[in-house]
Amino acid sequence: MVEGHLMVDHVHMLISIPPKYGVSQVVGYIEGKSAIHIARSFLGEKKGFTGQSFWAGGYFVSTLGRDEQVIRQYIRNQEAEDRRLDQLNLFG
Repeated sequence: MVEGHLMVDHVHMLISIPPKYGVSQVVGYIEGKSAIHIARSFLGEKKGFTGQSFWAGGYFVSTLGRDEQVIRQYIRNQEAEDRRLDQLNLFG
């Protein structure tokens, strides 16, 4: 994980994945391990999250090259941008 930000209903992450791993493999691993941790730490489950669903079924992935700084800025500013859009929707 290079950079990340938790939102109320989603997560923004900038991660670096070695070429030998598939994106879906890494995302599945992160989702699985985090769901188990959350279930054990916050929900009092002893066996993880077996047979239940914690994360939504989809995710967005993009590769980056020279635009890494743009992605970092997006992650850092997304919460403020979401709040701004929510306020505009109150008046629309």
